Amino acid sequence: AAEKAIKEWGQPKSKITHLVFCTTSGVDMPGADYQLVKLLGLRPSVRRVMLYQQGCYAGGTVLRVAKDLAENNRGARVLVVCSEIIAMCFRGPSEAHIDSLIGQALFGDGAAAVIVGADPDVPMERPLFQLVSASQTIVPGTDGFIEGQLRELGLTFQLHKDVPLAISKNIESALVAAFAPLGINDWNSIFWVAHPGGPAILDMVEAEANLDKKRMHATRHVLSEYGNMSSACVLFILDGMRKRSAEEGQTTTGEGLDWGVLFGFGPGLTIETVVLHSVPITAP
Repeated sequence: AAEKAIKEWGQPKSKITHLVFCTTSGVDMPGADYQLVKLLGLRPSVRRVMLYQQGCYAGGTVLRVAKDLAENNRGARVLVVCSEIIAMCFRGPSEAHIDSLIGQALFGDGAAAVIVGADPDVPMERPLFQLVSASQTIVPGTDGFIEGQLRELGLTFQLHKDVPLAISKNIESALVAAFAPLGINDWNSIFWVAHPGGPAILDMVEAEANLDKKRMHATRHVLSEYGNMSSACVLFILDGMRKRSAEEGQTTTGEGLDWGVLFGFGPGLTIETVVLHSVPITAP
């Protein structure tokens, strides 16, 4: 995934200044970030951030961290990598933990990467989306709704039955906080990149925000094709959206729309909200 991102970026690896690596698939010292620097042949002075055990909201987290690094370090180019091997959660059924079966049915393995920077060197660099703002919040009254523990038998998850309801009932406040400064309050006028935690979550978020079915098309496609890949999902959705927008002759990378939202949902319950601005699509 990282090699593909670097190849499309089209710049030498030596220009990568930072690495943000996220995974829920284990904990090591030195970490996966260290191993990736060696595998890719990056400069040993690349500044690394390793995020372990963040869960499904971390696709938003890595973009928020990368945005801060890029904007506060002139000339920075941040390689963001999410790699999830959810097979380590797989185990036999247990009457005591029926909820674990739900997770095992939904989860899938996946890895995705993207390069984040400020002040792109056009035309050498071709931006895909702009990260306008990013925030994180804990949903009140949801302690224990999503929990995971790394134990000798692997990674165990506990999922509360009211997770979809809790997320959907707090989606409006997250949208208002993010888009009020822009004067936007029509949630069908923006493109959506929502972590596909499961069909029930997407159904209830759609209903709460009064969304047209087409707004969640990119999100549902990734869920149907790959499952819930934890942090990697939103990067898959962004990639699929910008490619399909070009194939369909849309004017922007965001399904022809200018503004968009990226949501990460995960343990806590935690919600990551990233406001995106699409980029015009020009003919090759």
